Amino acid sequence: MIDELPEIPCPFPGKGTYAPGYERVARVFAEHLRAGEEFGAGLSVYHRGRLVVDVWGGLADRDKATPWLHDTRVVLFSVTKGLAAMALAMLSDRGLLEWDAPVATYWPGFAQAGKAAITVRTLMNHEAGLLAFDEPVSLADVLGDDSRDKVIRAVERQRPLWEPGKGQGYHAVTFGVYVRELFERIAKEPLGEFLRRELFEPLGADVSLGTGPEIDARMATIYPYPVPMRLVKMLGSVVVGGTAEDRVMRDLVSRGSWTRRAFTSPRGVSVEAFDSIPVRRSDFASGAATGSARGVARAYLPFSLGGAVGATRIVAPSTILPLHARQGFSERDLVLQKPLGWSQGFLKEESSVFSPTRESFGHAGMGGALGWCDPVKKLAIGYVMNRLDWRVRSPRAMALCRALYDSDGVREAS
Repeated sequence: MIDELPEIPCPFPGKGTYAPGYERVARVFAEHLRAGEEFGAGLSVYHRGRLVVDVWGGLADRDKATPWLHDTRVVLFSVTKGLAAMALAMLSDRGLLEWDAPVATYWPGFAQAGKAAITVRTLMNHEAGLLAFDEPVSLADVLGDDSRDKVIRAVERQRPLWEPGKGQGYHAVTFGVYVRELFERIAKEPLGEFLRRELFEPLGADVSLGTGPEIDARMATIYPYPVPMRLVKMLGSVVVGGTAEDRVMRDLVSRGSWTRRAFTSPRGVSVEAFDSIPVRRSDFASGAATGSARGVARAYLPFSLGGAVGATRIVAPSTILPLHARQGFSERDLVLQKPLGWSQGFLKEESSVFSPTRESFGHAGMGGALGWCDPVKKLAIGYVMNRLDWRVRSPRAMALCRALYDSDGVREAS
């Protein structure tokens, strides 16, 4: 599938193009680059099936002065979870998975340690109480083929931290362990291979879960927020702050807190680890996918259009319809300390974070990356960057989304 590119050049220092009516989005993107808020980034938006914003700019690697190109990829962190949710939606669409069936229906060993009644929906909506491992499982164990049995045994023996279905806490890293195993038990093939064959290639989406060495030259270098600056920003949060970010920062430094456990289990989890070759080569469903901005937007395109792009049908409209409503919600998620909702693995943010449309869904990634769609406005969004933000939700991503919904192209189409 080849997109017809928009015609208006992005304002300096951005590159790429946008369609008439979307200038506001391109200007905000360019201003982030000009102000130094972005080192390198890309943003792509489809509206009603048409590519209307396709902009990029900055540097993919600052030390080498490598420019960011239209097909520059980054590690997507938790945007990966949205892609995994797409795969399970596709299994459901084909009659291979029932959302309200116990996970143990497909994975009998999962029933141990008080988990027999946990349904697929409960697990995918972060209500299972399985956000950390009690046994000493490392990220290397999770990635290694020879340690797979060890990890599965630890997972099966894991007892929920709360009564399943009675609480909600973001399963930041363990999500990928459970979902990968569940998927493979049903589909009888690796998650990344299924996504490649059934979603990415049919759509022409420049995304991979299990990225080969042929893509390495296109990968941007990730730049976490510098530790001294992060500590300065966090200091007030840890002491007195009252926002979601403040509460998360306090819990991250509190030994034994669920937030700390969620982001540090399995052992060895870090920004650098997720940007490493071993993770990149894997199909770890918590954060191993890589993609370009246009690739992420294109993966969400069928979910913005009722399940199909032209003659390419991914799922039926009836499979997408349940995603319009929140299936789970907490006024204060036990890990992210903010109002948060879920639908079958897709994030349902409170209104005005990424979209004013309640039916919208997707997934954000650590530092700011975003894959999102709005099935009412028929929008699909992909945003990737290499300068990570330290907050729970990136102000840059939110500013771009606000500019999109304020743009004439979206407002006049309503």
